[in-house]
Amino acid sequence: MKDIGLKLKEKREENGVSIEEAAEDLKMRPSQIESLENGNKDDFKDVMSLKYFIRDYAKYLGLDGEKMMDEFNEFLFDFTSKIPVNDIEKAKEEKKNKKEVTSPYTNMSQKKHNTRILILSIVMVVVLIIVSYLVISEIHKNNFETNSTYIIRR
Repeated sequence: MKDIGLKLKEKREENGVSIEEAAEDLKMRPSQIESLENGNKDDFKDVMSLKYFIRDYAKYLGLDGEKMMDEFNEFLFDFTSKIPVNDIEKAKEEKKNKKEVTSPYTNMSQKKHNTRILILSIVMVVVLIIVSYLVISEIHKNNFETNSTYIIRR
């Protein structure tokens, strides 16, 4: 990360841009520019925002933003690959064994919600059946009247 920051700082100085000017142009705080240039990744709220700050700052300075993001990705891979496999396995096991705690009220609410959906579904089906019956009856009634009129006129 320090290598990336050093490249950014050297390019900024080469371009004759002050930290304050770069921060203003990029809508960043001067402390963020300084943190980038010093390689302090911990000063950013998350890795993704840091990644996009690097890309935008590099483009602003006339560097290849995508190349700088690739360098950052390599740094992240090297950094995260130093986590011992045992710690990763332990974290996976803890997550698997972690029992989700829910309130009895939450469970009851979910059951009530499911019951309401079931009742609503049944009501909708009954309404559809009744409407279908009425429509079909009306069609038969109209057909009967039409046929009766035809027969009487003959």
